[in-house]
Amino acid sequence: MTLKELAQFNGQNGTPAYVAVSGVIYDMSSSKLWKDGNHEGAHQAGQDLTEDLKTAPHVRSLIERFPVVGQLTAAESTRQPGKKLPLLPVLVAVAVLAALAIIVLR
Repeated sequence: MTLKELAQFNGQNGTPAYVAVSGVIYDMSSSKLWKDGNHEGAHQAGQDLTEDLKTAPHVRSLIERFPVVGQLTAAESTRQPGKKLPLLPVLVAVAVLAALAIIVLR
């Protein structure tokens, strides 16, 4: 599912309240805390809440109790479990650190 498609499931006008976390889409519709797709006035359904969850007062496992209804397309997921770092920036960082070590150790 794309972010555009996810946005259609905002919990308003009878639509389900879906949220994405780390690429997984959950149906929050059964929660009283997601009435009309709004969670405590802080979050709206139909969005990727991966970054928001990092500062939430509850743990991720709470959201994981809700039914999984899909996946965000890989290109649109804020965070993909197991995603590796791009090789070029890692190699550049290693080269810079090696050069600094040589300079310092001389």
